[in-house]
Amino acid sequence: MESFFYRQTTDQTLQQMQSSRTGLDAAQAAERIQKYGPNELQEGKKKSIVQVFLEQFKDLLVIILLAAALISMVSGNVESTIVIFAVLLLNAVLGTVQHCKAEKSLQGLKSMSAPSAKVIRQGVRQVIPSAQVVPGDIVELEAGDLVVADGRILENFSLKVNESALTGESESVEKTQDVIAGDQVALGDRRNMVFSGSLVTYGRAVVVVTATGMQTELGKVAALMNQTQQRKTPLQQSLDDFSRRLAAIILVICVGVFALTLYHAGEITMPAVLDSMMFAVALAVAAIPEALSSIVTIVQAMGTQKMARQHAIIKELKAVETLGAVSVICSDKTGTLTQNKMTPQKIYADGELLDQEHLNLANDVQRLLLKAALLASDATTDEQTGAAIGDPTEIALVMIGDRLGVEENAYRAQHPRLQELAFDSDRKLMSTLHEIDGTPTLYTKGAMDVLLDRSHYVMTSRGPEPMTEKWRAQIEQINLQLSQEGLRVLAFACKTLPEVRPLTLEDESGFTFLGLISMIDPPRPEAIQAVADAKRGGIRTIMITGDHKITASAIARQIGILEEGDTAVAGVELDAMTDAELDEKLEHIAVYARVSPEHKIRIVQAWQRRGKIVSMTGDGVNDAPALKAADIGVAMGITGTEVSKDAASMILTDDNFATIVGAVVNGRGVYTNIKNAINFLLSGNMAGILCVLLTSILALPAPFAPVHLLFINLLTDSLPAIAIGMEPATGDLLGNKPRDPKEPILTPSLLRRILVYGILIASVTMGAYFIGLRGGGANMAMTLAFATLTLARLFHGFNCRGEKSVFQLGLRSNPASLLAFGAGVLLLAAVLFIPGLNGLFQVAEGSVQWLGIVAALAVLPTVVIQLYKVCTK
Repeated sequence: MESFFYRQTTDQTLQQMQSSRTGLDAAQAAERIQKYGPNELQEGKKKSIVQVFLEQFKDLLVIILLAAALISMVSGNVESTIVIFAVLLLNAVLGTVQHCKAEKSLQGLKSMSAPSAKVIRQGVRQVIPSAQVVPGDIVELEAGDLVVADGRILENFSLKVNESALTGESESVEKTQDVIAGDQVALGDRRNMVFSGSLVTYGRAVVVVTATGMQTELGKVAALMNQTQQRKTPLQQSLDDFSRRLAAIILVICVGVFALTLYHAGEITMPAVLDSMMFAVALAVAAIPEALSSIVTIVQAMGTQKMARQHAIIKELKAVETLGAVSVICSDKTGTLTQNKMTPQKIYADGELLDQEHLNLANDVQRLLLKAALLASDATTDEQTGAAIGDPTEIALVMIGDRLGVEENAYRAQHPRLQELAFDSDRKLMSTLHEIDGTPTLYTKGAMDVLLDRSHYVMTSRGPEPMTEKWRAQIEQINLQLSQEGLRVLAFACKTLPEVRPLTLEDESGFTFLGLISMIDPPRPEAIQAVADAKRGGIRTIMITGDHKITASAIARQIGILEEGDTAVAGVELDAMTDAELDEKLEHIAVYARVSPEHKIRIVQAWQRRGKIVSMTGDGVNDAPALKAADIGVAMGITGTEVSKDAASMILTDDNFATIVGAVVNGRGVYTNIKNAINFLLSGNMAGILCVLLTSILALPAPFAPVHLLFINLLTDSLPAIAIGMEPATGDLLGNKPRDPKEPILTPSLLRRILVYGILIASVTMGAYFIGLRGGGANMAMTLAFATLTLARLFHGFNCRGEKSVFQLGLRSNPASLLAFGAGVLLLAAVLFIPGLNGLFQVAEGSVQWLGIVAALAVLPTVVIQLYKVCTK
């Protein structure tokens, strides 16, 4: 039911909705509930837990391991079969648990809907559940109500609505019932409309419902949530690419090893085929880093725990790694970069512009200005909790009195309000009548241009003076200056009346002008430093807000987002741009104002088309689709709506923009540790591959049983890899630019290190193999090769802690690495010395006497690598 209701008169809207001011009758309401459905938000289809679990087995490497397990079963190697299946099952369970994070965004949206609504049906006022509201219903709204559906205002009585959760604008919107002209009017400027999920803060109104359920603006947000697809992180993409390539290489090599082993057997018999298959299985198990997925998950999980201690809760583990690659932060203004509360700024009185902190009650004009501000407003401060109650603009006025020790309630009790003319958007004025020292006095606040035109005098320390052109020009110049700084300006005036009587609109003239009070939703102090830190780290911060362009630009300049050469763009201007035009101008646009949810997604996707990793921060309903579309969504934990929290990957418990910078540092540290852990795992696996290949080529007995390699990969390798993931961040990580998301995790330099480290470890392992082969036969060779490879990879954990040598990093700087080494040695000793495990791991008798040689060979690669690092680093 898309229509430009804001351009229609109230009668035209009623006619289109086939309704009247007396409301629908019961039959019409029943018919429309059948036609349009209940006034509720619909949920998208979700995957079942079984589907998610089965999807964990779609990976090609997992399929290869399944094949290896079946071959082991056919070969009679039950132990290896059980171990492989256990590993795959464990990984599937972990993957399912991580994937099945409850998608509660739509539930959060539903919770914002009012549970009941006041409607007029057949001329009778009724209270009904909000789900039963239908298009054409006449709904009454008053202060404190949640708006139950989208509607066109029929009667307006100073209505103000807080739409910040939907539009991002912190200030309550003054509503009107008049027609609004224009083809492309932004959502926040449709002041004769109300929208589902917003809050009435002042006044009352009667509206006709124009849209319910999924057809409301709130419903469109829900639809966007369903349509938005989440992207894989750079690490996921890199690991997926690596897995595909590794699987292809493994399949080719396994087929080659199988054929080569069968060729060496001389004839094709069942024993020969099974032996060849076991060689291929051993190679597959040696090549596949079974623990890699779990290690990456564990390292990311440890990163989330660290971030939680620093006020950043990570809902999805992938967000940890993604943070390290973020190159653009698209940030909401209200409540994220600003404090989400209006605060007084500069004050103009008696021809002088001063900061509000310098307001002096000893000055008669300034004291009179404060009196007008407190009496011509309704906001109060709760004496018990200290919480401010009322319109944000009026709260800012009360803050001035609080700072000077003037308690507004007591002051108003001394000068009770006798009459008033409520504010409305047509007059742009509010007036209250009080008796001051026996004289009826009218205090008025409102728009500067309106009040200035109605003022005949200006109050000075010398008394009232005629409003000359010089005075007028000065006041207009001050107002322009304040407006250009992004401040909202209120003007104040007063006049005396001959008697206390009912007020008329004609009384709002002949004023004595008192002064101006400006206010703003100020930037968070820590946000300024956070933006600077982000810039130093090569991260671009973009402001996206529902506020006006002038206000947003002023805030952006203060924070450091809008710099020389940058521009600000309004939502209407963005609509006029094609994607190609937006892409061309993208780098120079620092501020987007008066935007809709669709705009936010478009901006995020434009940066993503440039290959950037984009973070979107926000706290409102309007932010939710973009939070989900971004590579990482960051929601505010205190002021954020439930919708934004559920759509985001990370929640800031302190609502502090600066916490994002700390999270980026942690994210970069986590990625570095993951990369080092991958280096450790793959270089160790490379050693195993080289050993299996060499023995296959030389037609020698297998150097390892599959259970040996699984023991190494899952137990003795996992502990050092986890310890590497706990390595504390070193150096100025924000001094580096974000990594290229297209750069694979296995860079050429990392691959070279993996190959060199693998050759070193394989060399000492084959040395132990040949010693065992000559001294005790095939079983002894297998035992010594297994023990040497295990111990060498435990030592190798120290090499992979970082770029520097272990002496430069410090042995005690990461106690977990020492504990992991000790635990690995104990596990190896258990396999070698405990009788019950000897049979399972095929340990040769008399192998203990060779342990000295095993230890000497195992430590040799680490000595070489550490010496190289000392000499080159």
